Amino acid sequence: MEEEIIKKVDPSIKDLGLHVSRVYTEVVEGVKNLNIEVDSDSVIDIDRITEASKIINDVIDSINIPMDNYVLDVHSKEKGDN
Repeated sequence: MEEEIIKKVDPSIKDLGLHVSRVYTEVVEGVKNLNIEVDSDSVIDIDRITEASKIINDVIDSINIPMDNYVLDVHSKEKGDN
């Protein structure tokens, strides 16, 4: 699933100067989260994350994700993460 998401999302956010660095799922307090971590060669501000979230949400909706009732979380890679 992660590879399919990256293949679909990466080209969609390229114009924002972003790329997907990691896709993972987790359950926090009983809530399923689909995490999409983005990265860039430049600083990622909240405006770019907001725009990327809108684009990614549309892309994810067009893919049949085998998850029921999940929360999409788009966030930037933490500085210093490998």
